[in-house]
Amino acid sequence: MLKNLIFIISAIILFQTTNAKAQSNSSSKTGVAKYAGEFLAIGVGGRANGMGGAYAAVANDVTAGYWNPAALSRLDYPQIALMYSQNFGNLVNYNYAAVGIPYGSDMSFGLSVIRLSVDGIPDTREALVDIQGNVIYDITNPSARQIDPSKVKEFSNTDWAFYFTFAKRHSEKLSYGANVKIIRRDIAEYGATGIGFDVGAMYNPTERLFLGANIQDITTTLVAWNTGQNELISPTAKLGAAYALDLLAGKLMPAADIDIRFENRRYASEFHVGPVSFDAHLGMEYSYKDLFAVRMGYNDVKNFTIGAGVKLPKLNIDYSYARYAVKENSLGDSHKISLSLTLEEAKYKRKSE
Repeated sequence: MLKNLIFIISAIILFQTTNAKAQSNSSSKTGVAKYAGEFLAIGVGGRANGMGGAYAAVANDVTAGYWNPAALSRLDYPQIALMYSQNFGNLVNYNYAAVGIPYGSDMSFGLSVIRLSVDGIPDTREALVDIQGNVIYDITNPSARQIDPSKVKEFSNTDWAFYFTFAKRHSEKLSYGANVKIIRRDIAEYGATGIGFDVGAMYNPTERLFLGANIQDITTTLVAWNTGQNELISPTAKLGAAYALDLLAGKLMPAADIDIRFENRRYASEFHVGPVSFDAHLGMEYSYKDLFAVRMGYNDVKNFTIGAGVKLPKLNIDYSYARYAVKENSLGDSHKISLSLTLEEAKYKRKSE
């Protein structure tokens, strides 16, 4: 059954990638954009980011709506999560909120919201003036003299994503799930809207081994701009594995994910075969008596990450840190802190069969 599922998913991905390229060739206003959905790949949750994003098989909380929709079926109590992130020296604000609710004995529903924004961008399009103070729109005009600060405005570049998640336990070892996600992008007076679909599976062959798969944008996501320009986000396959070990009154969990993309990224990826690229995530977590945890990882943009977490009654606090750099030049630090509140009371517990 598992082999058949993998075969079907692979066939869908190959078909949709070919179909997207055909649409791109048939219309000058539509193209497969390599980084059109990149803001969706940053990752959510202090725990997951502290492990370098190696989380497709680890997820067991409300953030599963993002990492692997099938894993949302692991929730036994309603859970709410919030995350605040500072990226690149506070240049980019990246925030996240989610709620997950178990339903019946084997289903879960969730809603996740992501917002990425660069605010306060100077708009100088109507601030270039000549010597008389008249606005000039042609920057090559020899009469252009200077920027009038009083005419400089500001705008924001903001991206939103809304995930609606459904997950179901097929058996004690196998779960599956899906996302319907709505994308909204705004930059100055321009805007775009798109809708996409993700499918995921979680398989636990033993109590210690966890396997996960999340196929994002499985039908190819069309993002339509109000300018008439369209972008196509091609599918990404996230495959992960994790193993739990007992160590010093705690648990050690190494994990690894691989992202398989079909965007012809070539040398922008860690490894590629023609248009198919592969990027790895590696992570490790040690949790002591389910009270606190320390984490480290290596993500797909070749950065080392560290993190820590504390578990309080009904409340988890998680933090992650990464430094981004290109050669010797630092792009600033990234700090992510997340809170998750679990309504861990008998009246809210998932109903048994």
